[in-house]
Amino acid sequence: MRYISILLVCLTLLVSCKSNKENQSTSENPDELTVAQKIANAHGIDNWDRVSEIKFTFKVDRDSIKGQGRSWVWKPKHNEVTMTVGDAVVNYKRHEMDSTHISTDRAFINDKFWLLVPFQLVWDETAIISESVKKESPIKKELLDMITITYPNEGGYTPGDAYDIFYDENYLIKEWIFRKGNSETPSLTTTFENYQDFNGIKIAKDHKQEGGMWNINFADLTITLE
Repeated sequence: MRYISILLVCLTLLVSCKSNKENQSTSENPDELTVAQKIANAHGIDNWDRVSEIKFTFKVDRDSIKGQGRSWVWKPKHNEVTMTVGDAVVNYKRHEMDSTHISTDRAFINDKFWLLVPFQLVWDETAIISESVKKESPIKKELLDMITITYPNEGGYTPGDAYDIFYDENYLIKEWIFRKGNSETPSLTTTFENYQDFNGIKIAKDHKQEGGMWNINFADLTITLE
């Protein structure tokens, strides 16, 4: 268990007070959709209700060093999660957690947020989302639309964080800035790139810092529909 704890501390990066409304999609009248709903729709949230299982490995690659990563199997309809790190395997149900699962669940919420942030924009009902503005993106210097999502100061694993999300004319996320505790100074800035379609759900598999030598990425990704 000490081996698992060390790896979780090393790999867990950013977790905000994110709610869990994974069983909802956005099928409202398009004329009434918010920017958050348009972003979620552009990434395929209408297919979410049919998702029975997601498998992925969350990795952090630095220069030529490839991260081992955490591998997940998530069955959202049953709220069942399995994490594999090396030879260690942890299985639990999120609605039946005890204290031994907290560190694993913290890692899961972090990794799931990176994977499905377009959907979190509509799932996280306690968060505040700003009006959209035009702004130059921090890495590729493109003029894009930007919204900021800010989480409450209480609740969740690391409350009070903020994300500046840059998206294009098709409502696909291209870059973001993470600001821990809603600080004015960026804590982490990455791209959203290498988009691939998984049964109608669009996932950015790579999240690179400027220069491209640091990359949060997803391997062995599959999304199974009913």
